[in-house]
Amino acid sequence: MKPLTILSYVLLSSLPTSLAHPGMGETMNQVKRAALASRAEAKQLIGDLKTLKDAQLTSIGKDIKAILLGTKGAESNTIDTSIPPGTVDSAACKADLCCVWKWISYEMTAKFNGTSGRCTKFARGAVRLGFHDAAVWTNTSTSGGADGSILLTNEIDRVDNDGLEAVADVFKAWYNKYNKYGVSMADLIQFGANVATVVCPLGPRIRSFVGRKDNAKAGPTGLLPGVDDSADKLIKLFQLKTIDAHDLVALVGAHTTSQQHFVDTTRDGDPQDSTPGIWDVAFYGQTTGSPPPRVLKFASDIVLSKDSRTKGEWQQFIGGQAHWNEDYAKAYTRLSLLGVNNINDLQECTKVLPPARTSFTSQDQVVLDMWLQGQFDQLNNLVDDAIMLSGVITNPGKKREE
Repeated sequence: MKPLTILSYVLLSSLPTSLAHPGMGETMNQVKRAALASRAEAKQLIGDLKTLKDAQLTSIGKDIKAILLGTKGAESNTIDTSIPPGTVDSAACKADLCCVWKWISYEMTAKFNGTSGRCTKFARGAVRLGFHDAAVWTNTSTSGGADGSILLTNEIDRVDNDGLEAVADVFKAWYNKYNKYGVSMADLIQFGANVATVVCPLGPRIRSFVGRKDNAKAGPTGLLPGVDDSADKLIKLFQLKTIDAHDLVALVGAHTTSQQHFVDTTRDGDPQDSTPGIWDVAFYGQTTGSPPPRVLKFASDIVLSKDSRTKGEWQQFIGGQAHWNEDYAKAYTRLSLLGVNNINDLQECTKVLPPARTSFTSQDQVVLDMWLQGQFDQLNNLVDDAIMLSGVITNPGKKREE
């Protein structure tokens, strides 16, 4: 099959409505994205994949190379539903590379899934932790990247990482428990980010690779984005990480699940869209629109939504859940491998991730909507525990006893 060209898109888009058929809308979107991709800057290889020839690549190395070049998707529905062969200490479990990761996946899933059905603050923290470990890297760095250093050094004490203390303690406990089975902190952090993403309702199930090496040297400073950065500064910063403007727009969409605590301390806990704890595309439309009063927009997100280099993709994600999930999975796979120089030797344990949650019904939306409109005070764990409150709050003006 010949690749789609911009001319192909123009011709197809001129077809009369009478020639349309079921599924044509999505086909047209795919054609349009392919046409736009043909004009985008070429994707860059990273790590050892920059120098290895195709004949030297393992099957995993070939797959990751294709993902990085944008020719292969980074999502997977391959699920191992079997019970692990014995405890993590058993000989049978030790003989299976992914067995220990299945036990870890169980623990993470329980920690990340809130009683409300939304993903918890620990899930949201895990996604941020994965980003903050990996993104401390540029193509001129000699250290940093997805190497576990955020929790193996004093990196966590930097102001960039304010708010990650609680989730950091959880990951350190998991590391202390599982490191003796060969689990690196670098892998634990990135695996945790992927488990958290798929535990969040509607989130993608991203292919997950293990085998990264830990680094006890702190990464360089000044390489994480700021909420007041200009679009130009953000785009240039991520270009140094081999992440183009398109992938940057996909990555910032993770703000859809978040609640801020430090950008504006007078609005502690306010979310970045009206569906915190859900991995949907509401963030994109509400950043450019008029969301409920409690939604706090980051200045950096606003400028990206308007910049000529990012506006088009931003608009594409509004209402495009599958499109965003697909692009986020590819972009995060790249991010999770920054600074990793043994990509060709990695192994895959995607099968032990929990299944994707492709639909979600909010049973407590009435309570959440009242809170979003500012009708009662902030409740520390509202997004995690709101379903427990739906039959408890009789006076919206009264704060729940802690």
